[in-house]
Amino acid sequence: MHFKKIALVVEYDGTRYYGFQIQAQPQTVQEALEQAVASLTGERTPVRCASRTDAGVHAKRQVVSFRTKATHPMETFVKGLNHYLPEDIKVMEAHAIPFLFDVRTSAIGREYEYHILNRKTPSPLMRHRAYHVHRKLNLTAMRRGAKVLLSLRDFAPFAGSALPKGASTKRRLTKAQFAKKGEMITFTVAGDSFLHQQVRRMAGALLDLGMGKTTLEQFEKTAREGKRGSAGPTLPAHGLYLMDVIFTQFPPQSGKL
Repeated sequence: MHFKKIALVVEYDGTRYYGFQIQAQPQTVQEALEQAVASLTGERTPVRCASRTDAGVHAKRQVVSFRTKATHPMETFVKGLNHYLPEDIKVMEAHAIPFLFDVRTSAIGREYEYHILNRKTPSPLMRHRAYHVHRKLNLTAMRRGAKVLLSLRDFAPFAGSALPKGASTKRRLTKAQFAKKGEMITFTVAGDSFLHQQVRRMAGALLDLGMGKTTLEQFEKTAREGKRGSAGPTLPAHGLYLMDVIFTQFPPQSGKL
């Protein structure tokens, strides 16, 4: 019996997980997915993701893959895995993919959103879904700062501490914009890939700009000339969402539900 390779589109609430990747701490998204695959197929197999998410970060459209000898149709992989998965992790789609297709290296872009609840009082319903800011924000200043980010190529000031020494900090953004709907402000950012904590540090620096804690000139100087990890602050993970992973040839034309 031959192996085949399956890709899943997965949505999850990251509140109670220590990120995607299996680590010393218990309860990761990868661990939950691998347990569900083992329960459905009887096989212990690693699950690889397109974009690692930190503890508390949510995902609307994460893409993962694994190998299996199971011959279930794609619809059964969706329904069967969802039967074994907890309520805060669910499979949206399943696709048969070529063995050479790697969900991480084949991705040409990722899109994230950071959600800010901008009102006087916190929301019990949104406490794990958006970062609360009670002060009135200058959205015009934040949008001007976002345009600065689009012109950057080296994001060292926004790099988190987990980035290995000597690793490249050059990245390319294709989108950095703010939208406001009622009390919710959404920062949408897209690019080829992102450094550890990059999105949360960018959102934090732009939030300081919106609160008048820094000027546009100071923001731009730090963004362009600051030392590694000097920009921020790093906003909490619960406001961050992985919205999409972009590929040139995914999903495949055949095999989709």
